[in-house]
Amino acid sequence: MKKIIPLILGLFLVLSCSKDDPTEIIDENSESQKILSIEEINSFIETQLKKKGDLDWANDASAHILYSAVMHGGEVLTIGFGDKGESFINGTQRSSRLNTLIEDIYKTVQNTEGTTRSNVQVSEDDVLNVLDLRVTKLETIVELKAMNNIRYLEPNGYGFYLQSDTAQEKSAGCSQSGQSINSGDYTVISPNARMPWNFRNHNIDDAWGISTGAGITVGLIDTGISASQNLLGSGFNDGDSNGRSVQRFGTFIDSPWWWSNNVDGPNDRCGHGTQMASALASPRNNDFMPVGVAYNSNLVAYRGTEDVVLNDYHERKGVSNALKELGNRSNVKIISMSIGYPWSIGNVKDAVKYAYGKGKMIIAAGGTSTTFTNWYGVIFPASMSETVAVTGLKDNGYNRCDICHDGSKIDFTIIMQRAGDTSRTVPVLGFNSGAQSYVGGSSVATAMTAGIAALVWSRNPSMSRAQVLDKLKRAGEFYPNRNSKFGYGNIDALKAVQ
Repeated sequence: MKKIIPLILGLFLVLSCSKDDPTEIIDENSESQKILSIEEINSFIETQLKKKGDLDWANDASAHILYSAVMHGGEVLTIGFGDKGESFINGTQRSSRLNTLIEDIYKTVQNTEGTTRSNVQVSEDDVLNVLDLRVTKLETIVELKAMNNIRYLEPNGYGFYLQSDTAQEKSAGCSQSGQSINSGDYTVISPNARMPWNFRNHNIDDAWGISTGAGITVGLIDTGISASQNLLGSGFNDGDSNGRSVQRFGTFIDSPWWWSNNVDGPNDRCGHGTQMASALASPRNNDFMPVGVAYNSNLVAYRGTEDVVLNDYHERKGVSNALKELGNRSNVKIISMSIGYPWSIGNVKDAVKYAYGKGKMIIAAGGTSTTFTNWYGVIFPASMSETVAVTGLKDNGYNRCDICHDGSKIDFTIIMQRAGDTSRTVPVLGFNSGAQSYVGGSSVATAMTAGIAALVWSRNPSMSRAQVLDKLKRAGEFYPNRNSKFGYGNIDALKAVQ
């Protein structure tokens, strides 16, 4: 991991700048303007996040700020086109109206850039109404901002707001090291598996008497699954976990050039995706290893990102493509996403809407960071109405975990941290066979909630997404009310499956 930030999920290492807002000093019609510095762009971003809690590049940023961010981000401009809310193709092909709009966009960019279509095209999505184009001139941004039927313009390669800190790589969710697990943090259950301590806080063990997730397929979008962890590979279908399958795919784009689309493989190189897969669906067998919530569910894991922070073009495109592919799989009911970013990402947002339109329940992490949890709420995509947002709590009441976010958009909570010793979180499988580790934050809370949803859907296979979500809500501690920070609260898995 090269770019990592001090956060497990959604951490923003905000740069405090005293400079004036650059929008007040820019002549947008001049191509001669120099590219703004990363410090100036970050100052603008910070202002917008504190003011609005999100960032809309097309409407909030001047052409000069947007152009500067594009130039710092590998010269990639992502363009969402169509009418408002027209995120993806309705039907089997694009309408003539949209095809005409695409041609108008290309002509505009070709004219201002003074080059050919092949030189400006990075990617043209086949499902979403999204173009990725290579832009090198301010004039191009000015012309595009003036066009009608442009939903958004984003510098999808700009990732400098969350600054690199290699000394704290683990804080971005990546860890391949095994850990010793405190004997008080698990219970041995038949046939010789370890049940994590917090499962009993949610009556998961009692719920297993009714449902174990059989017949339900859960999609996981994360950093992939380690090729070295046998229990998430050939040993997935073992012991009491039987008649199920695990599949692995890769959509993360790993290339030395921003405008290349070479897809990397499915294997985890971070460790986070392996941990999430374990919390969700690790097998219940006699290997004396941690079991997952839905230990009889099927799992389809996508390596869509390098780590948990979606801060460059490769990861955003990878996650967007993973969402589309899972959306198209009729057997997938649930999508678990313990990844995110401080502000909305257009092509990921469009893909979330696409998968949601296919009936998927998308469960997303509310955010985990070592700082700024007091002023920033739920991160993207958990902030979307199409997702179910989850955060983590300590085991001493409704106190969020040390590094977890909360807020009005949170739907559910999971107890996942010892109040007396915050290093003791949830035991899961490690990166290598025979290894174990702890994992915390809203990440593991999200994977566990996806597992509980699988238990409910397995018990009620004919139910719709809305009906399953209603079962989860009714099993929430605060139901029928909703807490201002923690939604419906802790889920009682037994109540949810009854």
